Amino acid sequence: MAASASAPPTSRSLRRIVAASLIGTTVEWYDFFLYGSAAALVFNKLFFPESDPLVGTLLSFLTYAVGFAARPLGALVFGHYGDRLGRKKLLVLSLLMMGGATFAIGLLPTHATVGSAAPVLLTALRLVQGFALGGEWGGAVLLVSEHGDAERRGFWASWPQTGAPAGQLLATGVLSALTALMSESTFEAWGWRIPFLLSGVLVILGLWIRLSVDESPVFKAALAQAEERRSAAGAAEKMPLVAVLRHHWRDVLIAMGARMAENISYYVITAFILVYATTAADLSKQTALNAVLIGSAVHFAVIPMWGALSDRLGRKPVYLVGAIGVGLWMVPFFALINTRSFGNLLLAVTVGLIFHGAMYAPQAAFFSELFATRMRYSGASIGAQFSSVAAGAPAPLIATALLAHYDSSTPIALYVIAAALLTVVAIGCARETRDRDLADIEGAGAEPAGTSAPAAEARTV
Repeated sequence: MAASASAPPTSRSLRRIVAASLIGTTVEWYDFFLYGSAAALVFNKLFFPESDPLVGTLLSFLTYAVGFAARPLGALVFGHYGDRLGRKKLLVLSLLMMGGATFAIGLLPTHATVGSAAPVLLTALRLVQGFALGGEWGGAVLLVSEHGDAERRGFWASWPQTGAPAGQLLATGVLSALTALMSESTFEAWGWRIPFLLSGVLVILGLWIRLSVDESPVFKAALAQAEERRSAAGAAEKMPLVAVLRHHWRDVLIAMGARMAENISYYVITAFILVYATTAADLSKQTALNAVLIGSAVHFAVIPMWGALSDRLGRKPVYLVGAIGVGLWMVPFFALINTRSFGNLLLAVTVGLIFHGAMYAPQAAFFSELFATRMRYSGASIGAQFSSVAAGAPAPLIATALLAHYDSSTPIALYVIAAALLTVVAIGCARETRDRDLADIEGAGAEPAGTSAPAAEARTV
């Protein structure tokens, strides 16, 4: 195969490729956590005054649902063109859109200046963010997976996943520093804009790194062979989305199922905990936030370790450790928080995020290995982003509703346990992918017109 024959990247170039992917996922999560924190601190006062019922409705719709709702559309569009044009081009575009929208939020006029146009503009920029985020993850992990050597693919591909804890640490750190250095009135007047404008610096750094890396050699080889088949057959190959749904629909369902426990547990551990700790456990928000920050630092450190372990043991065993572990941990998780001890709170969050890392770390390589090259961006993005609408988006809302209705953590623990069971079933139905060769570009669905059905159904990566 052409891809197989291409020289492997040097250690230096591979580190640059990893950095190119990591900077994008870090900006992604920086933007996500920054927006959520700013919405709680100042957006409700500056963009959504309580005196305006229409704006209040926009707030409730904007702060959570809009960003998630736009992600599947981004996954479809970026996946399609990423499989047609290449990973690098689409990653540059997603970074520009994502960081550009965040930077623009820092320049927005407030409701006091332009009235109801302010929240409308904010909503539009949030949609742009969500759309770009829907395409960012798939390209970022594929760029690393398709460049890295097969023996350490799990380790290298896990680095873009560390963008989640890195973004959370960065966003919270910047906001904490500003609120500590500024008075509340100064922060409300203009200080809140600084973290959003800083996104522009991250975008410039990300563009410098991403423009300096090469396109995936696996993709270039697959594109060349597709051109040869198209010339020989005189017929265009199927759209990546059509090919994915025809030949890889089981893999899409496996990816979606695999994300249920990972996505739901993450938002319960890092987002809903702020509600539970401050209401049911009567702890301060700062105390809960400190626990999440320290836990996120540990999370960042263990993700590459779990990724490396998946190279030795396989994706499935490590993923199952995370899914089973997070399910079993949910009952002691809430019991530790109920003690109202910071040490126990920190233990609950940290262990929960360690188990989460066991799912999150091998996920990048695992999803990349499920799909054929010419539909890999589409397949990985669809599986990851469509599940986030059903899992991550409603998780804190469902957990909060369960707490309000039952006044107990038990239903919330059962909710996460149910998600863990679903993930265990999905992973159990999957085949081990660790030894799959991403350079095998004879993927299902890439066949020219007239290819026999048995050949078309050949299952390769």
